[in-house]
Amino acid sequence: MQPRDFSLYGAVDLGARQAAAQRRQQTAESTGSAAPSDGSVIEVDEQTFNTDVVERSRTTPVIIDLWAEWCGPCKQLSPVLEKLAAEAAGTWILAKVDVDANPQLAAALQVQSIPMVVAVIGGQLVDGFLGAMPEAQVRQWLGQVLGIAEKAGLVPPGTGDTEASEPGEFDEADQIPPAFAEARAAMERGDLDAAAKAFEQELAASPGDPVAKAGLAQVNLIRRVSSYDQALSRREAAERPGDVQAQIAVADIDLATGRIEEAFDRLLGVVRRTSGEDRDRARVHLVSLFDILPPRDPRVTKARSTLSALLF
Repeated sequence: MQPRDFSLYGAVDLGARQAAAQRRQQTAESTGSAAPSDGSVIEVDEQTFNTDVVERSRTTPVIIDLWAEWCGPCKQLSPVLEKLAAEAAGTWILAKVDVDANPQLAAALQVQSIPMVVAVIGGQLVDGFLGAMPEAQVRQWLGQVLGIAEKAGLVPPGTGDTEASEPGEFDEADQIPPAFAEARAAMERGDLDAAAKAFEQELAASPGDPVAKAGLAQVNLIRRVSSYDQALSRREAAERPGDVQAQIAVADIDLATGRIEEAFDRLLGVVRRTSGEDRDRARVHLVSLFDILPPRDPRVTKARSTLSALLF
C-alpha cells in the first residue's frame, strides 16, 4: 500500500474550532501550559498536519495524541505522553490534535473514540492504541514503535530498548539495513519486482520481521491493484456478489485507497455467506490484508474478532 493520503475532505465546523480555541486559551491563561517548550511537543491542526506530521515523520517518528478538553481519560494520558516526549529529547515528536477544533482531521484519521494515539513513520500510520494506558504500558508501546523506526533508519540502533544515544554515537550508514534501503529505493523508482525481492531477502534472513512482512504485503497489493480495471472490477462485484475473485479485487482497491474498513467488511461478508473453498479463499485473502496494517490497529483487531466469530 502506498503511503496513506492524508488529504482532508468535508465541511469545516468553524463553531467547534472557535470554541475549542477559546477553551485552550482560557486553560493556558488560568493554569499555564504544562507541555515542554523545547519542540518535543507541538500543537497540530488541519493546516499544519502535512508539514508537521506527514513530512516530519520521514525523518523523525511522530506520535499523534488525539484529545479533547471534555475528555477525562485524555487528561490522564496527555501528561504521560508529554513527559515521555521530553525525556526522548527529539528522538520522536509528540503532535497534539484537538479533535473538536479539527473535525476534518479527526475524520481523516478515522477517530471513533478518544484518547487515541497513533504513530506515523515515513508518512504512514504504523501503530496505535485507544484509551488511557499506564505509563509503563505506554513506554512498552513506544519501544515497539521505535523498533520499527529503527528498522526504517529513523532512530539510532537500540533506541527502542535503551535511552537515546547522544548525537554522533552512531554511523548514519548503519541506521537502515541494506535490504530496506534497497526496497525503499526500488519503490521510489517504481521497480516493484526489485522491492519485493529485497523484502523477501530480509524475511529469509529474519523470518517474521514485521516491517519486511508489511512491506512485502504492500508491494503485492500495489501489484494487484495496478493490474485491475477499477471501474470494471466494481461493476463485476456489484453484479456478481457470489464471485469471490470479484469481491477480492474490490477489497484490494478499497484498501489501497484508504477505505480499510470497507475492504475488511466486504471480505467478512463473503466469509459469512459462503462455505468450502470459496469461504477459505476469502478468509486467506483477508488475513493477508491484515499484514499491511499494524497488528494492533483497532480496525484489524475488530475484523479479526469478527472473523473468529464467523469461523468458530
